[in-house]
This record gives sequence, C-alpha cells and structure tokens, in this order.
Amino acid sequence: MKEILTVTNLTKTFKLSKKQQKLKKLNKPVLTAVDNVSFSSYEGEVFGLLGPNGAGKTTTMRMIATLINPVSGEATVDGFSITKQPQKVREKIGFLTNELKLDEFFTPNYLFDYFSSLHGISKDKTRERKELLFTKFGIDKFAEVKVGNLSQGMKQKISLAISIVHDPSFVIFDEPTNGLDVISAKVVTDFLIELKKQGKSVILSTHIFNLAEDLCDRIGIIINGQLVACDTVEKVKNGKTLESAFFDIYADVTKEVL
Repeated sequence: MKEILTVTNLTKTFKLSKKQQKLKKLNKPVLTAVDNVSFSSYEGEVFGLLGPNGAGKTTTMRMIATLINPVSGEATVDGFSITKQPQKVREKIGFLTNELKLDEFFTPNYLFDYFSSLHGISKDKTRERKELLFTKFGIDKFAEVKVGNLSQGMKQKISLAISIVHDPSFVIFDEPTNGLDVISAKVVTDFLIELKKQGKSVILSTHIFNLAEDLCDRIGIIINGQLVACDTVEKVKNGKTLESAFFDIYADVTKEVL
C-alpha cells in the first residue's frame, strides 16, 4: 500500500498562564501537548487515534491539517510538507472537527457554494457534488433553512459535507459522530466505510471503542502527549476487546489503578 501520511517526531508545546498552571497542577509555564509522535497511514486505510481527553489527539490532527505549527518534527501528506508546503497539504485534505462553528445566519446552500468557491471548484462540479452530498446526508430538504434553525445533528452533517466539498483524497475526522443521534451517526459511519472503499485515507479520532474496532485498520493510542501503542487493531487488542486493551495500556503507562 502507498504511504499517504508520514508523521515524524511531531511536538507541540503551549505557554500557560499562572492560572492555567494552577488548574493543571503544573510547576512550569509550558505544557507539552504532543511529545515526539511518529506514525504512518496508508492509502485506503482508516487509522484511529484513541486517547483520553487532553491526551493530544486533536492537537496532532490540527498540526497535520496545518491549522497549527509544530515546535519541532515534521509530517507529510502525499509527499507534501505541513511546514513547507501547507497550501498543497490543504488541497489534499478534508478536516472535520466537532468544534467547527457554522455561521447560523447562512443556509447550507450558501455555505456549500461559498466553500466550493474557496477551493476553486467550477459551478457545474459544485452543483454535482452538492446534489450527491445533500442527498446522501438528507440535507436537501433543509438546503434553504438558516443553519441556526437546524438541529445539532443536521449542523454536524452540513459540516461534514462542507469539509469534503473538494472531494479530498485524505480525510481527518475528529470525533465525527459527537452529538449525533444513532440514526445520524450511522449515516456518518456508513460514509466513512464508503470513503475507504473509494481508496481514500482516513484518520479518525473517537472515544467510541466499538466504532474504532469496526472501522479502523490500525490504531494509535496517545496518552499524555505520547504515542504509546501503534499497530493493527488485532495486535493492539491482543485477544481482548479494544476497550479492555486500551484500559490495560492506560493503567500500565500511567500506573493508575482503574
């Protein structure tokens, strides 16, 4: 398989205020959110990132998506450097985060057209892509309804459609089913399976073990900013459920009794 993503010793630190130091119970003004993380993912593969809140998953994804810069290390997407060729990387990827906020005064139609224009997509291609995605996610019935009047689940599906408006070959999803009801969540997970069948590469961050176990080919576990396990799902599970394997690894790394 073709290696589509190469992450090498990515590190990210953040400066902390005295108040933040106190809240995090740290005696130094710098937090290392991601600490020398390295891994690869391949074409047509779903790679899962697992870890507790604050472990460094989202920070890692944001660096790969060129939203924030690493303090050291490097990553390449289809051969393009996140630090030296960020625009080329952005052309290759779609990035969906549960923190994406849509302007509530606009309609799905307007937002889709707007983001299509940012990517330089022709009107004919935009119309074709919109029809496909709006139908698939059930957005078509709400295309002219202001986002502020839509449910949280529908907002998430609109965000998903916008994130892949340019039909990227590499997709980064940070908790894509967060806040969705079971029906909406299934629509999203079915679409992830479809992306994989199309040969696209997916990085998925989730706290839902069953979802990771069902969808992912390989898993990376991040704890306290460090990648402590990375292998195929079966090897990480080591004869257990993924949930049990995760908590065993977590207890071993942190020395906490769970």
